[in-house]
Amino acid sequence: MEAFRPIAGFFEAIRNDGRICITHIGIYAALVQYWQENDFAHPMEAYSYEIMRLAKISASTTYHKCVRDLHDFGYLRYEPSFKRNQRSRIYLRYF
Repeated sequence: MEAFRPIAGFFEAIRNDGRICITHIGIYAALVQYWQENDFAHPMEAYSYEIMRLAKISASTTYHKCVRDLHDFGYLRYEPSFKRNQRSRIYLRYF
């Protein structure tokens, strides 16, 4: 049951947030899945294509816009690396 706590907390937090769309939810769910697959590393480090594959998103502009939105809205902290050979850091917010 511990594995579902981040998702349940996220859904409670976005309940009345009209800025969040299905793409944001898909990316957040993919991030939680990636976090679990990588032994709950905090911060997690990931390439955008790894998360995009899990979230079933093919456009990198959509991914980057939604991740920046989630960062700006306070649902996670995103530290992009801006380097092709270095993963970006992502901190999930605990609700």
